[in-house]
Amino acid sequence: MNRPIARRALLKSGALGLAGAGLSGLFPAWARSGTPGLRPDSPTLTGEDIRLSVGHSLFEVGGRSGHAITMNGVLPAPLIRLREGQDVRIHVENTLDEDTSIHWHGLILPFHMDGVPGISFPGILPKQTFTYEFPIKQFGTYWYHSHSGLQEQVGHYGPLVIDPAGAEPAPYDREHVVVLSDWTFMHPHQVMAKVKNEGGYFNRQKQTLAGLLRDNDPEERMPLSERIMWGRMRMDPTDISDVTGSTYTYLINGHGPGENWTGLFRPGERVRLRFINASAMTIFNIRIPGLPMTIVQADGTHVRPVETDEFQISVAETYDAIVTPTEDRAYTLVAESIDRSGMGRATLAPRLGMTAPVPPLRPRPTLGMKDMGMGGMDHGAMGHGNAGATNHAAMGHGAPASAGADHAAMGHGSGGMDHDMRDESLVPPTVKVGVGVDMIAPMPVDRTGDRPLGLENEPHRVLTYHDLAPLTPFHDKRPPTRSVDIHLTGNMERFMWSFDGRKLNEGAEPIRFARNERVRVNLINNSMMNHPIHIHGHFFELVTGMPHGHPVKHTVNVMPGGKASFDLTADAPGDWAFHCHLLYHMHAGMMNVVKVRPMDDKGGAA
Repeated sequence: MNRPIARRALLKSGALGLAGAGLSGLFPAWARSGTPGLRPDSPTLTGEDIRLSVGHSLFEVGGRSGHAITMNGVLPAPLIRLREGQDVRIHVENTLDEDTSIHWHGLILPFHMDGVPGISFPGILPKQTFTYEFPIKQFGTYWYHSHSGLQEQVGHYGPLVIDPAGAEPAPYDREHVVVLSDWTFMHPHQVMAKVKNEGGYFNRQKQTLAGLLRDNDPEERMPLSERIMWGRMRMDPTDISDVTGSTYTYLINGHGPGENWTGLFRPGERVRLRFINASAMTIFNIRIPGLPMTIVQADGTHVRPVETDEFQISVAETYDAIVTPTEDRAYTLVAESIDRSGMGRATLAPRLGMTAPVPPLRPRPTLGMKDMGMGGMDHGAMGHGNAGATNHAAMGHGAPASAGADHAAMGHGSGGMDHDMRDESLVPPTVKVGVGVDMIAPMPVDRTGDRPLGLENEPHRVLTYHDLAPLTPFHDKRPPTRSVDIHLTGNMERFMWSFDGRKLNEGAEPIRFARNERVRVNLINNSMMNHPIHIHGHFFELVTGMPHGHPVKHTVNVMPGGKASFDLTADAPGDWAFHCHLLYHMHAGMMNVVKVRPMDDKGGAA
């Protein structure tokens, strides 16, 4: 591991920061370092007629340059700012030699304006212009990105802010957009080939035999018996992210950690930070040491203000947080990748050039029993240790005399758990259990209230979905009339991903909803990966069981070996994409089509 080098690199902000300043013309105004934030006179794309041009650009970070696909020649793309109640026409010119598209992530619009080639429109052909036209029916923080191939990985994304028609329930004095992303100089098709050909190719943090001898190393604190158990299952407890900091540079507003994007404030101001996770594959843990954050919006919908010290933002989610720095000092904004292989780093400060200490990367966590889908055996007694080690004693297992003893205690034979971790009797016949499914979670449980992986034992406050309460209750109060189970399936070693064991291009049966019906969708994660699941054209109530109500979202992160349920009102007729928002998972087949019928206003459920 080269952690010390990585940490030193984070502190080398001087020379690289100056180099980045010289490239400020490549960034839109809102993303330049030293920005005072969004203001009424900020150069943004706004109004009823907007033009975007998709083309090739060079992008530089960390002293290297590479090919990017950008909009209007900048990365991230220009900020689009609209107002609830207006109409908008957005003309998108494709100057590439390949098809492209733009999906307006989280926006409620006619399905043929949603921007998904092959599902809602044919795509934008090379040298052609397509005009998106739709009414703005909502407010909040959103984003837009390509839904063509792997273009999103190479820079085809940008922020979208919609101001409410009425009063803002969470007033603020200043605002910054914070777009998180992951950048690699490797061609995305090469990335795909690497993960397909060798499981864990980008994982440079695997456990080693030498780690057994380092008793005080929190990254290696796992009993031998447990290591043997993982080995028998042919699974890797460090397989947390498919693509890692070994190839990724983590960007904040297009700036690498050494370039230190800086957003300005005046002490005492209420500063609104509009966080958007526009990465291809990276889930981030966000904190600002010394500065509490008050979450006021999630996925563009208002929530009751809740104060926290850290929150996880999965791919494609957005969170708005208000901070009130009272001191004349700088604060470091840390966006640490979930697997701790790297971080994005930025600064909030009264003046450009000020910095604050950059915390080191925390110890890498490891997967445990809940992540295997054995949460039903947990009963709150086990959980993770400092590095996520499984507490076998709490499960009634004996001393680590042998892994076989542990397996016997769990009802498994001496042949190991690999067979039992793929028990077809645990899923309905509609789930295709073939080579693309290497695991079926034995006892998945609802994990929407769990602290995220690696944050279980942090002494400070950590946000969970259970902390989110809607400021305004969901408009449809009807209970669901039926439920639909969707199994999140895959083969981690072969990088095969699907819903119910079937990839979109293998004839997966569409998910059908009657127009205006109320349905509960149960997402059952039969893998040991996090999956941010996104439905187009709709918002849903994430079922948390909390008395303060269910948060309204368009994307939900389903934890490994866990479940999450949402209640949906299928009020948008048409064909809609439904997929995991990990770009390479979607590209590998973890996608389906939701069909809402009838198309006209006649018929359908009341």
